[in-house]
Amino acid sequence: MTELADLTARRLLAGYENGDFSPVEATRAALERIEQVQPLVNAFVRVDAEEALAQAEAATERRRRKEPAGLLDGVPVTVKDLLLTRGAPTLRGSRTVRAGNSWAEDAPSVARLRAHGAVLLGKTTTPEFGWKGVTDSPLTGITRNPYDTARTAGGSSGGSAAAVALGAGPLSIGTDGGGSVRIPAAFCGIFGMKPTYGRIPIAPASPFGTLSHAGPMARDAADAALLLDVISGEDWRDWSHLGPARALTPALAEGVEGLRIAYSPSFGGQVAVRPAVAAAVRTAVSRLAELGAYVEETDPDIADPVDAFHTLWFSGAARLVQPLGPAQRELLDPGLREICALGARYSALDYLAAVDVRTDLGRRMGRFHTAYDLLITPTLPVTAFEAGAEVPRGSGHRRWTGWTPFTYPFNLTQQPAATVPCGVDADGLPIGVQLIAARHRDAVVLRAAHALYEAGVAGLAGPPAPPSAHTP
Repeated sequence: MTELADLTARRLLAGYENGDFSPVEATRAALERIEQVQPLVNAFVRVDAEEALAQAEAATERRRRKEPAGLLDGVPVTVKDLLLTRGAPTLRGSRTVRAGNSWAEDAPSVARLRAHGAVLLGKTTTPEFGWKGVTDSPLTGITRNPYDTARTAGGSSGGSAAAVALGAGPLSIGTDGGGSVRIPAAFCGIFGMKPTYGRIPIAPASPFGTLSHAGPMARDAADAALLLDVISGEDWRDWSHLGPARALTPALAEGVEGLRIAYSPSFGGQVAVRPAVAAAVRTAVSRLAELGAYVEETDPDIADPVDAFHTLWFSGAARLVQPLGPAQRELLDPGLREICALGARYSALDYLAAVDVRTDLGRRMGRFHTAYDLLITPTLPVTAFEAGAEVPRGSGHRRWTGWTPFTYPFNLTQQPAATVPCGVDADGLPIGVQLIAARHRDAVVLRAAHALYEAGVAGLAGPPAPPSAHTP
């Protein structure tokens, strides 16, 4: 019944309710799909089929008694290997983490999945400690794109994006410190969202501080809203959480009529966007106007904050590896070692100056959103490039931030931002449009994204199944 692997979470739940199939059947289908695609894309660090089937059997029994545990009872899900999972190692893509440690705690979002009866299929790949916008690490190797396995899946939640795109579980939780949910979601043709910082509690705290969010990755906005409703809310372990959260799923039906949308194709000419990307994004924006939104082509009053972002990001990386001895540091990804060395040179005054830039950027975006409900940009100016590289060949960029200028600014401002697939380029590679709202306006992002899916603008036919194997 491998066709069950291609259903959304909501369609699985409807099938369970109607008695069309069971959580055991859906979980077997997802596990079969994992077995089929893992050798090709390398999306998983760990899969525990026996435990997943035991969870599915328990969910099937609850369904038989008409006593579901929660909103996701019996739905197969995956979790990025930066989030703690009780009973399984969280290796974070690093050879410096000991698998034999005590793994007795769930991250808050993982605990919520369990409480709602979700079936945990396994842990997905990440670059070492999630440090860059592509997914390869000394521990797990390269994660490849479902649409072309010679290309990158993006990162740092690349394993989650590839898994969802290929039917290896309809839902996944990723993390996003500079675009790490949105980048791979855009490259792999799925929906990914970074909610307002603090909506999803995180524990232990990220070494990258309040830049890093957890976020849902799914085949569409409605599934993501459902997942957000499950994993949002309070947790005493995260002092920065926002507290009780209003359900987002009911807002999906509100549509976009009357929304004030600012469309910025290139941040005022600051970003060189590939023509195919620009055309697909413009088509999506035009459709929102046809659906009743007021659209104006304009740019936010911001300059590229990359230097401030680097100061905060590289400092966080340096603090992360500070306890490691020389021998352990030699095990690190060379690029990570390089940014750690840079981060260790910053002073407290350098760090506080970057905080000042961040504060000003947040103020500017707050003022911008008094006039506009949404800002729309391309998610990325490029489509997926060669696997195993941090930057596109010949781009002239030194670091991953060179080709992600539309994503990391909104980690600085802590705003909700999502990517929606809106087409493909001439090579058949997915293109994403990014929707950004003011802090705490997560529902507006989801409303607009859902409207694009309902209008047939969002969503792709899906990658080949299985994808063609990469030939070195």
